[in-house]
Amino acid sequence: MGAAYPKNSDEGPLARLYDAVFDRSAPNMPAPGPAILSRKLSPQHPHDAGELKDRRLPEGFAQQLAQGADIDISGPEFNFVRSIRVYDVRYVGQYDASEAGCVRSAAVYLGSYSTQGAFSWARSSPEALPAAHVGLETWGMNCPELYHRSVFVDWRDYEGNYGFEQVNY
Repeated sequence: MGAAYPKNSDEGPLARLYDAVFDRSAPNMPAPGPAILSRKLSPQHPHDAGELKDRRLPEGFAQQLAQGADIDISGPEFNFVRSIRVYDVRYVGQYDASEAGCVRSAAVYLGSYSTQGAFSWARSSPEALPAAHVGLETWGMNCPELYHRSVFVDWRDYEGNYGFEQVNY
């Protein structure tokens, strides 16, 4: 795939990386060939490899195939897809502004899947975050200074077991 470059023993890894990024002395790689769908065996000689049939995909076929993949996932066997929730905690903060009191602001969005698997975002709040989410335990309590950003994903697998991942940034 052209991802490897021959190692030059007198250069360090940083120099090789620089060469790869800026395409200096890149090896000559063959141009990609056509997409071949199948190799057809000759009916006269079933054990013979036969001739290679060039069956290229029609222009735009891959995009059409991806867009036209209508399958019904509304059944209970696909509940695991609809159980996936993505919380985008873009900003949650609070601080004590003395005379003005506690100043709180938040921008939290919830991403979820519909019955047929369409993903969408909706406005949410810090209070809607699952108990497994960490980092906002002091939200709304006596106004300690707080600043938090994260992405939290939770789900239930096909057996109903709960799972989650959180990335703070």
